[in-house]
Amino acid sequence: MNWKLDEAQQKLLEVIDAIASEPQLIFKQDKLVAAIVEPKLFQAFLAWHQQQKVSSFADAFAELRQICAEENYILETPARCSDRPIPFAEES
Repeated sequence: MNWKLDEAQQKLLEVIDAIASEPQLIFKQDKLVAAIVEPKLFQAFLAWHQQQKVSSFADAFAELRQICAEENYILETPARCSDRPIPFAEES
């Protein structure tokens, strides 16, 4: 059901009771300003929203750094061979 903001404020208990049957939309000057839904639907939305988050490489590396710090893990990399050519460093 649609409510005007003033009406929804005056009849808040009625608005809350009505969410059992359908979401309640609240408008201010013909603009949607709020939607009141049952808690179960809102929890489902939050779970869906969390799944939609796209993690970046930066997030993945931050998580990896955190895990390494917690495990006291140090990644040892071999030294670079000094006779290996570096084509981008050479001048033409």
